[in-house]
Amino acid sequence: MIILIDNYDSFTWNIYHFLGDLGQDVKVIRNDKSDINELIDLDPKGFVISPGPGEPSSAGISVELVNECIKSNIPLLGVCLGHQAIAYALKGNIIRAKNIFHGKICEIITDEKGIFTNLPKNFNATRYHSLVVEEDSLPSDLHVSARTKQGTIMGIRHKNNIIEGIQFHPESIATDFGHKILENFLRLIK
Repeated sequence: MIILIDNYDSFTWNIYHFLGDLGQDVKVIRNDKSDINELIDLDPKGFVISPGPGEPSSAGISVELVNECIKSNIPLLGVCLGHQAIAYALKGNIIRAKNIFHGKICEIITDEKGIFTNLPKNFNATRYHSLVVEEDSLPSDLHVSARTKQGTIMGIRHKNNIIEGIQFHPESIATDFGHKILENFLRLIK
């Protein structure tokens, strides 16, 4: 089972359906309706932290969950706000983006590893965000796995755990290879 943390975002259900299309049993839990022990007791094979409004500091159990996944070696994928929560949990700074992107498509460049395995190095992705991970504060346990041509961080990966974050939205119909990104995450956690 995959547990999908819902940060009160309508895109959560698109992710839910994508994971279901890939044959996964998915349980959706709102970010303020459970505690870490209850989540761990469900014995999931991995977590996905959804997009959502606001900042990681106001995303319910999202930040605490990142730390628990690191400690307990549980796979995690963070999308948009979930991506920011990964960096924030490890003391990275989340700052206002130079340019706000809501429903805009841009080309991203990946390292072709982890969730980007067997994908083109460059592809189009849909962005809905006004905050980004500040590169100068990127924690040493994380490295950049994707960015825009302008250098904005679009993906991060933990160096020792199966923990990946993406700033863009794989569940958007306008993102190339969104299904494949989620499929790659599931492949990593088998």
